[in-house]
Amino acid sequence: MSLKVLLIDDHTLFRVGLEGLLSTRGIEILASVNTGIDSVELVKKLQPDIVLLDMRMPGIDGLGVLKLLRSAYDSLPVVMLTTSTDETDLVESLKNGAQGYLLKDMEPDELVIALRDIVNGKTVVAPDLAPILAKAVQGKTETKEEPTNSPFTGLTPRETEILGLLAEGLSNKGIARNLGISDGTVKLHVKAILRKLEVHSRVEAAVMAVQHGLNKSSEETN
Repeated sequence: MSLKVLLIDDHTLFRVGLEGLLSTRGIEILASVNTGIDSVELVKKLQPDIVLLDMRMPGIDGLGVLKLLRSAYDSLPVVMLTTSTDETDLVESLKNGAQGYLLKDMEPDELVIALRDIVNGKTVVAPDLAPILAKAVQGKTETKEEPTNSPFTGLTPRETEILGLLAEGLSNKGIARNLGISDGTVKLHVKAILRKLEVHSRVEAAVMAVQHGLNKSSEETN
């Protein structure tokens, strides 16, 4: 399947090079632009499958563009493709609905696999950043006071169980095998979980679960 991409990055040489690399791997760059100011209009015009977005840009930065796109297109996959390994950039991107946070020094084939996974509904963070994400989650777990009302009260027992497995890092297939249900059923539950928690990505839901110790309770019941 050919993927259609909108690339937003202020470095011309990088855009040209990436377009060449991706075109040989069945991925079409519909447009390659140096600013995200007109990103909402471009998406409406071009109908890309996915948006690749740089973090550091003059004028409106990557997070600003991400917020614009997310407010206009709730389900469009938007991926940060950056050199930044800053914890704040990573966490804020995921909180604001990025479905991927990838690094520019990734191998081209790894990038292609990640993009296809993201279009298929997964949230992907560059493997090198896993320790940074874990540290961020751990820090919030230690300092965050437990609220009186749990954010999970609206979840069904099955949804709570699935969220706990998400927090342990299981894929949809892994959850399906664990619970003896179909992948499709898991996908429906995950969509319901994201809607009820008012988050945009699996990673953000998993972070919330870890913050409240839900993954620990899940481990105890399995």
